[in-house]
Amino acid sequence: MLFPFFKKKTFFTDAEKQRVVEAIRNAEHRTSGEIRVYVESRNTYMDPMDRAAEIFYNLKMDKTDERNAVLLYIAVKDKQLALFGDEGIYKATGAEYWNSSVKSMLKKVTADDIIAGMVHCVTSIGETLSDKFPYNKMDDKNQLPDEIVFGK
Repeated sequence: MLFPFFKKKTFFTDAEKQRVVEAIRNAEHRTSGEIRVYVESRNTYMDPMDRAAEIFYNLKMDKTDERNAVLLYIAVKDKQLALFGDEGIYKATGAEYWNSSVKSMLKKVTADDIIAGMVHCVTSIGETLSDKFPYNKMDDKNQLPDEIVFGK
């Protein structure tokens, strides 16, 4: 490696990453909805919800057929979290869901075991998506990658 001081940050072990990816896959097997997780070290200049929206659109998550993608955003060192859902899921669940249930989910992520919190959050989102956008084996396809996206 030419510049070892530019080493890419590792937030989680391979096993921890796999645990989150499996939660995403399990959740998506019950819904036509899509879930992505984005993790970065810091977010010092934006509101976490604005940052989540920026990432959501950069990842082209608004291009799903039913507009039912949800992004879980985490800035680890700044302890910032946000859930950003596309217009399809937002309309299907209503503002009350995003104001109360989402806050409850995000509280689980701030616990000592961030991976368990992420898995809980992904599982809860999956349950809501499966209720509002059930899986249809005839025409369902995985429209977005399942792996965790790591930022700066």
